Amino acid sequence: MAWLGRTSTEHQQDPSLSIPRQLRKSRQALPDGYMIVAHFYDIESGRKELDDRGHSRAHEQFDIAIPRDGGIQDLLTEAARPDRRFTAVICESIDRVARRTYFGTKIEYELEQSGVLLLAANEPITPAIGRSQRSRKQAGPILTRRINQAIAEWYVVQMLELSWDGFCEHSEQGWNIGRPPYGYQAEKHPHPVPAKRAEGKTKTRLITDPIKGPTVTTIFQMRALQRLGYDAIADRLNTDLLRHPPPEPVDPRRAVGRWTGSAIRGILINPKYTGYMVWNRRASKKGGRYNPASEWVWSPRPTHEPLVTKELFEAASPVAKHRQGSRTGTGLNAHPQTKRSYRLRSYVVCDICGRRMFGKTRNNIAYYACQPERQHHKGRTDWYSDHPKSIWVREELLLNAVRTFFAEHIFDPSRTRYLRTQLKRSTEDRAGDAAADRRNQLAWDLAGLHRRQDDLIDQRENLDTTGNEDADREYRKSIQRRFAELTTARSARPSELDRINTYVPLVGHDSSVLDPLSRVQCDLTELPEDLERRLYDAFQLKIRYNRTRHEVALQAAIRGRDGHISQHGRTEG
Repeated sequence: MAWLGRTSTEHQQDPSLSIPRQLRKSRQALPDGYMIVAHFYDIESGRKELDDRGHSRAHEQFDIAIPRDGGIQDLLTEAARPDRRFTAVICESIDRVARRTYFGTKIEYELEQSGVLLLAANEPITPAIGRSQRSRKQAGPILTRRINQAIAEWYVVQMLELSWDGFCEHSEQGWNIGRPPYGYQAEKHPHPVPAKRAEGKTKTRLITDPIKGPTVTTIFQMRALQRLGYDAIADRLNTDLLRHPPPEPVDPRRAVGRWTGSAIRGILINPKYTGYMVWNRRASKKGGRYNPASEWVWSPRPTHEPLVTKELFEAASPVAKHRQGSRTGTGLNAHPQTKRSYRLRSYVVCDICGRRMFGKTRNNIAYYACQPERQHHKGRTDWYSDHPKSIWVREELLLNAVRTFFAEHIFDPSRTRYLRTQLKRSTEDRAGDAAADRRNQLAWDLAGLHRRQDDLIDQRENLDTTGNEDADREYRKSIQRRFAELTTARSARPSELDRINTYVPLVGHDSSVLDPLSRVQCDLTELPEDLERRLYDAFQLKIRYNRTRHEVALQAAIRGRDGHISQHGRTEG
């Protein structure tokens, strides 16, 4: 016989104990006259795809005193050979073959097609094992095996569902999972389970780091308001590392002592900075890839102090697509053949296909071009069915349109009047919305504080001793301190709620702050390239050129620090 063993990763079980135990039980179940002549085992999950099974080298990390002839794939390969060393395969239980019924029965079928019987030590084994006996009295053993396989798969699925529900509830209550993000610190609380508390285990909530927290807010503002790239933001932060200390990786050996573009990106895509607790952003068993946002688990309410508003977070998110493949800086790029720069680089988009147009020079005249390569878009005829082979527009024409747009529609008196009207209307609406949001937040806070006090009372009344008097005494004191903190927090909520209920928002504006805008004499032709691009970035300039209609659509946005946007646009022939 050949022996087949499997155990989960080292995080779940101890392979140095599990593998020898499986072999011992399999040997005890051997009928007379049979012996194990080959050993095949793996350290991996039994829920993996069959083609991915048997390739792990995790067994090399453990000192397992059992010779290994390979894994499940090696077993199947040898079983199909005419010179195989065995006529049957035995395992401790059928769930060691696979945790999915489909893969378990497939392996069993492939072995049977090769004339090899699959046996399990916890199932009845016929003393005489051979092909002739296999066709007799099969109903009972098949039913037993299928039931065992179904139970094994049901057990794993149930444990995964319970674990998922536990993590969801854990996150919804505001407990952090994993290392605190940059800008936050871990506030440790005694674990509510006595046995885990006795082991020194804790649960953590996020509190703002007084030094690193403001850096996170600065990063989002530079991204959303100035539309800087990852590396450009990192370069600015690296000029003052005392004020903006760089993040420290989990492995100190990977520390570079400065900000990098990847570190900036990791911060900008983390929604925990909005004050909500978010879990399941990354898959734990698929290389750490990011899950779609639809699979994230959000707490229903903010659970910790936010470092950015949701509006600012959402404003920073689409910038990556807008800037993808385009550097932030001005001047020539690093290519050795580059001879000139393009002032409207990254702003101009082809209105027909939606792709960003690129700079090109012909006869010493600068153009922006769109030339889709059809071989790169097979099956996507909707992108270029009405698209000319190439589209060219002179930079001079676009620059004149943009500069006129800013001079006449951004800085002129009519724009000032427009802003006054919009600001008044939006302030009235947003003031009412903010009051309603804060009122709901306070009501939710009061309910949560009351619930947490009840939980503390239940813990105090049902306190189980750990056998350590000092630990029990300290835990009782921590409950009392926490109860007092919650009482203080509850007493402050009603007075704030009364102020909100009696507050009448002021919607008047001091129009004088907008007056200087109308007196600006704007001639953008005199601006250096870097200043002109900074102006366009600040107003989030977008240019869409439609060759079919011979039109250019221009759009500028004025974004407040809270993420609110006022937009103005114009289309010119």
